[in-house]
Amino acid sequence: MLTKDEVRAAIRFGYPPRPPRAFTKWWGEGLWEQYGDKLSRFDKYEEDVVVVPFPMPARTPRDDGFYWRLPQIDREGKFAHDSNATLPDWADLPAMLAELPDTGAPGIFDDAKRVAEKARAEGKYVLIHHWSYLYEQIWGFRGMENLLMDYYDNPDEVHALHRAVADTENKLLLRAIREVAPDGYMISDDLGSQRALMMSPAMFREFIKPYYKETWGIAKEHDVDVWLHTCGCVTEIIGDLIECGLSVLHPIQKHTMDWDEVARDWKGKITFWVGMDVQDTLINGAPEDVRREVRLMRDTFDSPEGGFIYAAGNGIVGGTPIENIEAFLNEILVYGNDL
Repeated sequence: MLTKDEVRAAIRFGYPPRPPRAFTKWWGEGLWEQYGDKLSRFDKYEEDVVVVPFPMPARTPRDDGFYWRLPQIDREGKFAHDSNATLPDWADLPAMLAELPDTGAPGIFDDAKRVAEKARAEGKYVLIHHWSYLYEQIWGFRGMENLLMDYYDNPDEVHALHRAVADTENKLLLRAIREVAPDGYMISDDLGSQRALMMSPAMFREFIKPYYKETWGIAKEHDVDVWLHTCGCVTEIIGDLIECGLSVLHPIQKHTMDWDEVARDWKGKITFWVGMDVQDTLINGAPEDVRREVRLMRDTFDSPEGGFIYAAGNGIVGGTPIENIEAFLNEILVYGNDL
């Protein structure tokens, strides 16, 4: 594994010995059910960051107060993930905002501290991580279709929700910095579809960018690198993300973003955390196709100064040939590296 300083050299253009590996072994839906203990064959492919948990407020009551005061809705039947709204009626917003999650709840960072202390003692890079920061959090409250309409019909309420989420996140981040002392801070917000942003760039700049800038500014003030996972095509706002303080962008999704264009426009300005295509190449290709794509990733995005990290583009799902996973992880290890 690379040391903390060597990972930092990749992120901050300080001439690392090789590109780091992070989330390359991202086992997704159905993969464990398919292969089980056979996946242990990949234990030899170590990653270069240690991921520690960042606690997120619950959506149902807890004794310690670390939860969102959402209406407890009795539901029957099954709902799609993007339509299972937990705040379907704006009339319930005032009660939710009146008492935000208790970010001082005891013990919520204990697990993260234990893992981080061990990693630091071994000289490793510590990445504190949770999914779903702002856009994903809000459509989880409202439902995706509702939220996309809310941008036009209920902008004040949307901003009020964003303010509450950002205030809570900021307090938790500051507590994490005090108690865990991470080197990096990673969140997700899937802002893109397969073809374009989920909203217009103007809507992103009005409803999301100011809160990113605020939260990521806290991380930067404390010398913490900011990592973002955002699926889909986000080409139009890469510059905005950099302005907000982003250090590392994932996954530069194949077939939604033009790799050559992104590298040409932004190389040297942000670190590309490039994901292997799990939708097509990894699941449908032959091992040599996978190896060829690993080489293309590095040839396109890497430079001697750094600015490139290997990853899977998303969870590697059931149906992916195990020999393709082997080819992916092995080619990362051997291509361009002196072994």
